Amino acid sequence: MTEISHISDAAILKKIGAYVKARRIDQNLTQEEVSERAAISRSTLSLLERGENIALLNLLKVLRVLDALYVLNDFQEVTTISPMQLAKEDEAKWKRASKSKKSPPKDDLGW
Repeated sequence: MTEISHISDAAILKKIGAYVKARRIDQNLTQEEVSERAAISRSTLSLLERGENIALLNLLKVLRVLDALYVLNDFQEVTTISPMQLAKEDEAKWKRASKSKKSPPKDDLGW
């Protein structure tokens, strides 16, 4: 388990809010400017920055405006291969080429 797995949901929301606020301030943007660019209300942005519950879509809009969607990189799907599938793929790689035994042409008398 990771360090954040022991934190309450409310504390995680506060961390997200603090991150968004710090990012906004670092970019020298007002709440009004970010909310207009994200097409959300200023009060929704204020709720987010205070660590209140908002719609996920609104969070994505704000992260996009703040050029911070990179925080979602860990959400990429991890493809796992079953042991049987892996074994089949390995088997296909290591098949040996075999000499094909050609039968002599029918009109060949073998002389």
